[in-house]
Amino acid sequence: MHFRGSYVALVTPMKADRSVDFDALLRLVDWHISSGTDGLVILGTTGESATITPDERRSIIKKTVSHVNGRLPIIVGTGSSCTSTALRLTREAHELGSDAAMLITPCYVKPSQQGLFEHFSTLAKGCSISQILYNVPSRSGCDLLPKTIAKLADLSNIVAVKEATGDLHRLRELLDLETGLSLLSGDDPSSVDFMLSGGHGVISVTCNVVPSLLNRISQLALSGDTSAALAMDKPLKDLHRVLFVESNPIPVKWLLQRMRYIHGALRLPLTELDSQYHADVSCVSASLGLVDNVKRGSYV
Repeated sequence: MHFRGSYVALVTPMKADRSVDFDALLRLVDWHISSGTDGLVILGTTGESATITPDERRSIIKKTVSHVNGRLPIIVGTGSSCTSTALRLTREAHELGSDAAMLITPCYVKPSQQGLFEHFSTLAKGCSISQILYNVPSRSGCDLLPKTIAKLADLSNIVAVKEATGDLHRLRELLDLETGLSLLSGDDPSSVDFMLSGGHGVISVTCNVVPSLLNRISQLALSGDTSAALAMDKPLKDLHRVLFVESNPIPVKWLLQRMRYIHGALRLPLTELDSQYHADVSCVSASLGLVDNVKRGSYV
């Protein structure tokens, strides 16, 4: 399975009581399908997977798979610091009809490169679903190095890497290894340069609010139209910035609420965007026309 283009790291909408808002979730799915998004990544960091219950996980996967009905790929975050738990979650996602699993490096425990190799190889051998390795040292506390990725690439169902360091030198190292893996950016601010430098796509937080634009930018970058891709991405630089003024997904859910797509609730320990950032996010989103029409979304 080859991944290419713009994939949304989808939020999990919640009601005021912090229960999962399945109606809003499926409306977001339809919006992304109509906007040309190339695939959905659910139950990742942006989807608040750490605070989703096992029953909610199953329901989110089932409802999304049924609603999408093959219209685009569904990637499910199934990572865990415990290898056996990650394997159980990966098998569950496979059994429920997901197209691929995204596996973050184990958080907090800080394994060695050998430990990372054995962790991911155990998952690949234990479940045949296509698997995407997710390297985000800023959150996990460990760095999956290119030499380890090269060894893991020998396993046929490890098909892609989400590289969120924002380091283009790292991308060049991976390209030089000629692993055949799809290389996906996990860092919105550098994603266009990533694709122009040989990467294959992006798993994007920003795509939650400008899916059509992100899809067009990725098409231009992947076709080698450097000037057009950079010109179209330039107005988004401030948007990329404000969506990370606090921990993801706090700012993006606040903006989606302003756009009337979701309620905007988060689960503790995450809390609503601090008021000191409201003006900045509002100003940037208004400059892009994201909140001009209060009827933009159908939530209220």
